[in-house]
Amino acid sequence: SFSNSSANCWSHLHPLNMFNSYNVKFYHSKALTSPYPGSCVERSQVPEDKVDWLIEWKDYNPVEYTAMSVLAGPNWADPQINDKGFSPKFNERDGEVERRSLNGLYVVENGRPRNPSGRTGLTGRGLLGRWGPNHAADPVVTRWKRDGSGNKVAHPVTGKNILQFVAIKRRDCGEWAIPGGMVDPGEKISTTLKREFEEEALNSLQKSPEERAELEKQLHKLFSQEHFVVYRGYVDDPRNTDNAWMETEAVNYHDETGETMDNLPLEAGDDAGIVKWVDISEKLKLYASHSYFIKLVTEKRGAHWSEDPGPECCE
Repeated sequence: SFSNSSANCWSHLHPLNMFNSYNVKFYHSKALTSPYPGSCVERSQVPEDKVDWLIEWKDYNPVEYTAMSVLAGPNWADPQINDKGFSPKFNERDGEVERRSLNGLYVVENGRPRNPSGRTGLTGRGLLGRWGPNHAADPVVTRWKRDGSGNKVAHPVTGKNILQFVAIKRRDCGEWAIPGGMVDPGEKISTTLKREFEEEALNSLQKSPEERAELEKQLHKLFSQEHFVVYRGYVDDPRNTDNAWMETEAVNYHDETGETMDNLPLEAGDDAGIVKWVDISEKLKLYASHSYFIKLVTEKRGAHWSEDPGPECCE
């Protein structure tokens, strides 16, 4: 159950729907990270002009790597492709597992799905559990920055109001990020967004049933308000391989008055080291494609992003 409602009007922000070399080059850089995260495995080198599958490359000889944590067969991971009894239905909803891509159909070659953004220098699944798309959800929870008297704070240079979002500092790489996570099998995206935010930013797993019920009540207010889908689709991620890749749906939940979030104590959960409200500007260095998502939110909300006036203002 994907919410398609707001996807269509955002399709122009999906550079990947137009697989021209400029966009592949632009979007497919983290997926060439070497060595592969959490390992000493070096990807085979992929020159920029050979990323696109449409470019013939007879000598392409990628390294095969799937992490032991995935091969151990946890419930979030698929078996190996040639395991007996494993016949995944690619490009379909496969039982509880969503194997459809948000970017449309992907090619399956020799029983293995092919990364829609091009070559990465590595086959297998790396750290990812699923062959093909691995679905995540990223809740971008925002409010206006306010001064002691409760007035919105404008940026001194641009005069635009400053937006803040709830950021977590990831334990694995120390980078600031949106408190998102993977969609559980059979789970609605809307449920994942809320659950991940509770676990990562409010530490709900460590709360008593009473406290959790109170959190739920407050969060329901925020998550049932008008929200908008910032991005849906492929994510250029250092964990991506030729056969497994990350996709996400990033959704903005905006607390206009700031009152709902005032009642929610931020507290870091399991994957997060620290959680806090962070002022948004282009100076932020965030994990994966998160800066891009945050920028889209500021555009949508008419908030401050850059002190450097872009070309659009110089008519």
